[in-house]
Amino acid sequence: MKNKTQQIMNSMTIMFTSVILMMCVLASLPVKAESTSSKKVLMVVSGYGQQQGEKTPGYEFDEFSKAYLVFKANGLAVDVASPKGGKVEADKYDAKAEYNAKVLADSAIMSKLHNTLAMQTLEAKNYAAVFVVGGKGAMFDLPKDKALQRLIADIYQQQGSVAAVCHGPAALVDVKLNDGSYLVANKAINGFTNTEEQLFGQKWLAKFDFKLEDKLIERGGKFQASDIMLSHVAVDGRLITGQNPTSTTGVATALVASLGMEPVQLAPSRDDKTLAQVAKLLAGDDSVIANLQANEQDYHLALVGMYGFYYLKIAQSTEQTEHALNLMMVAKPAIKSPMLDLKIASAQQKLGRNALAKETINALLETKPDYQPALEMLKTL
Repeated sequence: MKNKTQQIMNSMTIMFTSVILMMCVLASLPVKAESTSSKKVLMVVSGYGQQQGEKTPGYEFDEFSKAYLVFKANGLAVDVASPKGGKVEADKYDAKAEYNAKVLADSAIMSKLHNTLAMQTLEAKNYAAVFVVGGKGAMFDLPKDKALQRLIADIYQQQGSVAAVCHGPAALVDVKLNDGSYLVANKAINGFTNTEEQLFGQKWLAKFDFKLEDKLIERGGKFQASDIMLSHVAVDGRLITGQNPTSTTGVATALVASLGMEPVQLAPSRDDKTLAQVAKLLAGDDSVIANLQANEQDYHLALVGMYGFYYLKIAQSTEQTEHALNLMMVAKPAIKSPMLDLKIASAQQKLGRNALAKETINALLETKPDYQPALEMLKTL
């Protein structure tokens, strides 16, 4: 009997010791800021988009996807809202892009996106942060939504974080704090720039009530920006803004950090990775060209060429023209476009390399002998 009692006591001791060891191990594991389950982010999208009848611009699905995937990876709960609630329309997007495909396959978030919450039904106390998705639709309905303005102000004043990307900062232009000051006043801020609007927003620009860059500056914001379509994230305490779609992941990650968490870093998308290389080239890193050529499977060379095409339009210095030419030349084999070849010749001519420009035009005319723009340019060389 004594032996049996001793065996039971030994077994209990082993079990008790195991529990203590397990508790010690769990206690030593890193803990993210106040369990992430208690933190919720409100994602705001424009409800202006309409694809039937008189088509109108909506929200950017790419931006929604990239931001949501950051929040999901970091364990944050998400609600989705629009000014009136209900179904919302996105602008045209690539459903096959990896980040979009992941979100489209996520039935829970897609259900929320197809049945957005109405802004006037929400209370700031339920959210640790708000993230405003861009898209040109944001310029039409978000700045006029008084309920959204109150919600943003309340979230900020309860020590929450406010973030917006691309045209999303349009929602911030009339947000005032309790002291009567504009939220953006005297703070680092950015959004879609005037230059980007001129290059990529001509279709709707004339219908905007204001240019975003101008209005943010008018409201006292300290506007900052990078070159066109390159990532730029402005962080001023709990106010976080991004310049364009390329900035989305950076803004969402900064928002996570602002909540006192150590963000999980997601691998960049192929497009974002490509534009990061463009940024390095424009900053003076000439090794980028060789890297793009040697590892073209890792990058989107057509995007490189497109960037060079648009960058040439705003190039003011010899160095900028050279950068535009180099980017287009890298992408030339991948794009094979007469329009790109014409722009390459134009850059060569602008740099005083008329002989090279002539070679480029003649090579183009061998494949398209009746291409009138090339024939006209040839007369100038």
